[in-house]
Amino acid sequence: MPLTFTLDPAVTPELRDGLLDLWTDVSNADGAVGFVAPVDRETVRPELVKHFAAMAEGRTRLLVGYDEDGTVAASAFLAFNTHRLMTHWVWAYTVMVHPRHQGRGYGRELLAATADAARSFEGIEAIRLTCRGGLGLERFYGSCGYKEVGRIPGAIRVAPGDDRDDIVMLLPLH
Repeated sequence: MPLTFTLDPAVTPELRDGLLDLWTDVSNADGAVGFVAPVDRETVRPELVKHFAAMAEGRTRLLVGYDEDGTVAASAFLAFNTHRLMTHWVWAYTVMVHPRHQGRGYGRELLAATADAARSFEGIEAIRLTCRGGLGLERFYGSCGYKEVGRIPGAIRVAPGDDRDDIVMLLPLH
């Protein structure tokens, strides 16, 4: 069953809790979304609040994918650039699909819906994102049309002695 995507859903307690559960579960399944397992909801909550604040200020938009039960199953945050020379592209942050849905093509669906959402924003020509090296994420994003345009060796310290590359990916929207 495909996901149902909503751009800019109302921020309700159900959405907040669904995003907290998603982000926590993805992190605890070793997903590269800003944390290293183990984490709990209270560790994730301040980061989600930052995203909500950026949304309230109009700097960030939220795309949510719901499964057939109406549960939050995927998400991506799209952040606008404030620098006047970079307003023609957006950042994609916290791109994630719940671990129980892995292997069903939902990641590709999420990225396609993210691109469609960005195309609906006036003047946006590309999406940039970064991903953690060592997990093959750059190959996945590459298979979805993104190109690797930069790499900073060892920029992400997952643990002492475990540094990963920070990989910059770009998706032109035309």
